[in-house]
Amino acid sequence: MTSTFRTLTVPLDAGSAQRGLPSFLTRDDVLCWTRREAGLVGFGELTRFSATGPDRFLEADIWWRHLVLEADVTDLVECPGTGPVAFGSFAFSKLSTHRSRLIVPEIVVGVRDGRAWLTQLTFDDVELTEAGALAALKGWLEGSEEGPGEVPLDGGLAGGVALGGPLLGGVPAEPGAAVVPQTKLETGSLSEHDWMAAVVAGVAEVRTGKLEKLVLARDIVATLPEGVNAVEILRQLAVRYRECWTYGVDGLVGSTPEMLIQVEGRTAQARVLAGTLDRRDADGMEGSPLEFAERVLAGSEKQRHEHEIAIQSLTKQLAPFSEAMNAHSEPFILELPNVWHLASDVKAELTEVEGHVPTCLALINALHPTAAVCGTPTLVAGALIRKLEHMDRGPYAGPVGWLDAAGNGEWGIALRGAVIEAPDTVRLYAGCGIVEGSQPEAELAETWAKFRPMLESLGISS
Repeated sequence: MTSTFRTLTVPLDAGSAQRGLPSFLTRDDVLCWTRREAGLVGFGELTRFSATGPDRFLEADIWWRHLVLEADVTDLVECPGTGPVAFGSFAFSKLSTHRSRLIVPEIVVGVRDGRAWLTQLTFDDVELTEAGALAALKGWLEGSEEGPGEVPLDGGLAGGVALGGPLLGGVPAEPGAAVVPQTKLETGSLSEHDWMAAVVAGVAEVRTGKLEKLVLARDIVATLPEGVNAVEILRQLAVRYRECWTYGVDGLVGSTPEMLIQVEGRTAQARVLAGTLDRRDADGMEGSPLEFAERVLAGSEKQRHEHEIAIQSLTKQLAPFSEAMNAHSEPFILELPNVWHLASDVKAELTEVEGHVPTCLALINALHPTAAVCGTPTLVAGALIRKLEHMDRGPYAGPVGWLDAAGNGEWGIALRGAVIEAPDTVRLYAGCGIVEGSQPEAELAETWAKFRPMLESLGISS
């Protein structure tokens, strides 16, 4: 006899909404999706799906739809993110050995538009009640274990690593002094020199006309003797990067400024970024910092060209699923604590395809990878990435987010993030769009600007 998937969603008190979602970030194993104090947090794991290969999105879509088709759902709130919910993270590449996944939690807390709710999910044949759901949430919160030492919000870490040039491994001890383990930061698959050589090779390929744009990423590895405190990383990112979507799924943590696709009913939205400027570059410049950003980004032919490629990539792939679409005629400057971006928002009204509105995962299958994280043409850029990067990106630059049974969902691109590989080890990723005018030294500096959110959340000054 097969157990029935059952869920109960009930309102939470107004105080929960006022405190905001980050107040529920209490465990290192929490599932997280939050922006501006709203979003979803999940506790526990009821079931999961995983897959690899080119059909990973469609296989996950079929699994999820089958799971919720005959679910027994009681929803007293009825808004996006209530009822059955799964959090997900997908590999960037169809050739990756990294397993893409959907995870269904046991308890979900949601905050949206001044409202808060609680969902309990189960396969057990027991009566679901509001009192039982609240007791289950209390058990998860009271059973929370703080990570190994909190990191202050100013990002300081005594004896830590200061960055900006070569990677350092700590401060030498005085003769006779006790040796204290130091935070280490090391290059990953490629040294800085080798990665810049890859940029040169990428530019050369662009100049042949084989492709317009290539996105090259690199990785660095941080070792923290005191341990990686996952929940503190999420808290700090949620506070510092309120305009981004802070995510945590199965050891993948970060705060992305780029929305791949957000679906609410029949409305789909995306935020496309291409064109980056380190905010530190404005130091000593004439005029306001924002005027400097507008002059350098919006006034740059290279940056505008890179941005237009990213917009066209998205709108072309989204068009078959849309009956109407609009995008900003001019990109705007997105201000983040570490960088400025050229950004554009795209909105589309979804049309029925073969008798039904496409699901989030069906749209992701069509949209990923965009030019913003791969390049264009996609197949040429993807092959060149595998040749030049010398690494498996895993979930970096892949879709990350959540979906519900009604077809709503939010899926960002896993940027400004890292993978926790061991209790004391975390691998960080950052990438840059390479076009004909790209300069290796400038692209390397851009990666350090993009590493900054994660480095600061780890207590490593940059």
